[in-house]
Amino acid sequence: MTKKIAISVPDDVAERLAEEPNVSAFITESVRQRMAGERTRRALRQVGFRLTEAGLTEAGQRLDEAQAKITPELRAKAAALLGEASRGRLTS
Repeated sequence: MTKKIAISVPDDVAERLAEEPNVSAFITESVRQRMAGERTRRALRQVGFRLTEAGLTEAGQRLDEAQAKITPELRAKAAALLGEASRGRLTS
């Protein structure tokens, strides 16, 4: 079942949405990703993790920094190693 709604968004968001061929699908996927993140944080808190916005922001920054260090050459090497490992497991 679907429900039609009207929303107001800032200009920059409207410009980004204008690039999408299917705005409803884009927004649906974005909201579902947000919901999944909320479920994950809730589950982590239930098992004792103390999550703060500052800590999550810092973790996100560290992840961005680490991902920025992945060069195309490193990515290709990792893919080759993964392929070798996969072939090794298939022959065992």
